[in-house]
Amino acid sequence: MTRQRWQLTDRVKERVVFGCLSYWARRPAIGGTAAAAALLAALSVGAAEASDQNKSQYTLFNPTPDRLLRDLTTDRPDTTESPFTVDAGRVQVETNLFGYTRSRPDVEGTVTDSYDFLITNVRIGLTYRSEINVVFQPHGIARTRPLDPLTATRSSGIGGVDIRGKFNLWGNDSFDKPGATAFALLPFITLPTDRNNGIGPDGVEGGLILPFAVKLSDKFGLGLNAGVHVVRNDGTPGHHAEYLASASLAYEWREELSTYYEVAARFNTGNPLGDVAVLATGFTYKLSKNLQVDAGVRFGMTEAADRFSPFFGISARY
Repeated sequence: MTRQRWQLTDRVKERVVFGCLSYWARRPAIGGTAAAAALLAALSVGAAEASDQNKSQYTLFNPTPDRLLRDLTTDRPDTTESPFTVDAGRVQVETNLFGYTRSRPDVEGTVTDSYDFLITNVRIGLTYRSEINVVFQPHGIARTRPLDPLTATRSSGIGGVDIRGKFNLWGNDSFDKPGATAFALLPFITLPTDRNNGIGPDGVEGGLILPFAVKLSDKFGLGLNAGVHVVRNDGTPGHHAEYLASASLAYEWREELSTYYEVAARFNTGNPLGDVAVLATGFTYKLSKNLQVDAGVRFGMTEAADRFSPFFGISARY
């Protein structure tokens, strides 16, 4: 989660009105009609500025105008989800162009190499505070390397499809000063597309993530997530709940360049090797107001976590 500044304030209105009053004080000869016209113009500017700030009027079918768009904020490259939604009526496409993962040996000594291609999150702004997401994986490859090389396998195919909603409760357009916070609800459901292909899930899964962010300073921001993921059991009928937690510290080096440093964990996984914990780092670089590239790498810190996972991607807003 990376976030930059966007703000419309009342200072413009204050400066216009104050300037008009000062001018009248210096020029008492101005007629009443001219003074009234100047005051009316000042109030009109203030009304227009106030109208601009009322972004709740925009919807999927009445898109937010370009001049009122927030700074581009993505839910990648870090694991930590942001609490900020896409502006109403806008579409944001975030794609993991390529990712590679090398696992640690499992309890039987098997190592898995996974290749992810074009995992895409299509985010559609519905209202001022809500969006819907569709996340899909067109193709993936998984190669297993057991201790006995004659039993090695290769799986490939399409991944599952995630349907997600995000509902910002506060902070969408007020995350401008140190100490500001933002919070959202992010429920999701995962649907299988090709059961038992070794890439996507074998059954329906779902959960809830609680994204929170705080602006620590003009340069530093902190994102925090907590959540629950109801996962299909591996090898036995039924589901179980896994618990998620992450924290991502972002630093803005320049207006277009930011880096992040993250820790993420997953608990109650049912893995005999224990829980999963990873450290990650990466960067985002804005090519324009609506286009951003990124790259990063995750490092597993526990026996149950993947050894390492580099990736790179791109995000675009329309």
